[in-house]
Amino acid sequence: MFQKLLSYFIPITIHKQHSAVSKTLEVTWNNGELVLDSKNTNYSFGSLQRILRKGLKYIGFERIRNFENVLVLGVAAGSVIKTLVDEIKFEGKITGVEIDAAIVEVANNYFDLQTVPNLELVIDDAFEFVLKTNNQYDLIIIDIFQDTTMPNFLFEDFFIQRVNTLLKVDGFVLFNTMVISKKDEERNLEYKSKFGGNYSLRMYPKVEVHNELFTIKKLR
Repeated sequence: MFQKLLSYFIPITIHKQHSAVSKTLEVTWNNGELVLDSKNTNYSFGSLQRILRKGLKYIGFERIRNFENVLVLGVAAGSVIKTLVDEIKFEGKITGVEIDAAIVEVANNYFDLQTVPNLELVIDDAFEFVLKTNNQYDLIIIDIFQDTTMPNFLFEDFFIQRVNTLLKVDGFVLFNTMVISKKDEERNLEYKSKFGGNYSLRMYPKVEVHNELFTIKKLR
């Protein structure tokens, strides 16, 4: 409790470990909240939870509550999953895919991710998972970073088309991106151009300064 109170004045790191995938992982009390950070950015809870909560609000909490299946690509400590379960009261099935086993260990030990009853957690590469699964989803949340870097495959046609194949009609993709350079801006504009009349796409720039959200609805 003392660490939590002190964190309103200065961040208090309580756990730090190396990860082969994410390099440095830190669990920190910050402004009375337990967060997971990499070396240069927030991975779960804190600002990231606020960003993805805004994206879910854009889609609509009531609409999401009536969904049956949600896929989360990039789980980290599970902040978006906690938003789905604790705030939205989503009771359908959540499938979470996380490549980094070290993050899953931290998520279970410090953030009680294993206590979410309607979560199936899969340790796998997101690209490989979407190739293998035959399931379809009402909502696909894409939140994949290696520190501040986004893998190139997220913006490639094959991955985009495969994700869209997994999405039900009237379902949504919520895609969280980071924009810190002109090149990133151009990348996102090119990504936007890939969606035609079968989709309704909206961009939300400058969410928590450097993040840009996409919501994409499959119309048919």
